[in-house]
Amino acid sequence: MKLFDLSGKVAIVTGGNGGIGLGMAEGLAAAGAAIVVAARNREKSEAAVAQLAALGASSTFIALDVADPASCRALVRETVERFGRLDILVNNAGMSVRKPPQDLAVEEWHQVLDTNLTGALVCCQAAYPEMKRQGGGKIINIGSMFALFGAAYAVAYSASKGGLVQLTKSLATAWAADNIQVNAVLPGWIDTELTRDARQQVAGLHERVLRRTPAGRWGVPDDLAGVAVFLAAAASDFVTGAAIPVDGGFAVEF
Repeated sequence: MKLFDLSGKVAIVTGGNGGIGLGMAEGLAAAGAAIVVAARNREKSEAAVAQLAALGASSTFIALDVADPASCRALVRETVERFGRLDILVNNAGMSVRKPPQDLAVEEWHQVLDTNLTGALVCCQAAYPEMKRQGGGKIINIGSMFALFGAAYAVAYSASKGGLVQLTKSLATAWAADNIQVNAVLPGWIDTELTRDARQQVAGLHERVLRRTPAGRWGVPDDLAGVAVFLAAAASDFVTGAAIPVDGGFAVEF
């Protein structure tokens, strides 16, 4: 269907070399988009590019430190130099520090906020003039169910993801007249490197997730591919400022 066709479109996926980011990148690539994998780890990113190429996608790696505003701006500039345009930005890069709030250093707080929230803002700012110039674009911010719930062991992460949802709504309002749709995805418990670490650090987490999730399983990165394509395609042209849970029902289970 043309509503979901991304042929000729160019997408940046920050943190696109694994987990949720790579799952989304694969979905966008399957719909026809060229993919820029933006991350710090070159070896891991080049493996992701090869994986996308095996799907027939045009893909490249551009180094990115999302906590460095200059790096965020250079990412967009280099993407446009290589591909001539930028249609889709997926702000997925993120990190967490798991500590009780009373033990969290201010430096750790800033590290998480700079990565998860400020980096997304700067990437959006850099993408805006390119998207406006070509008549529109799509921005997808990857939040978390912790934008809805508190997390005793991830205070900075929760704050950053709550802020990202509000940033999404504000940008959606500001840029609607430029035909730029800005939406957020709130993944639930997805089986990734980040959540495997959490299972090691938080006793009983695996069992609690299964008990709470109506779908009865952890999500996998491929579960994010469909929502990424929808929010990047013409099918969502009248959807903006939304925050869509993809969590197997976790957020609605009491």
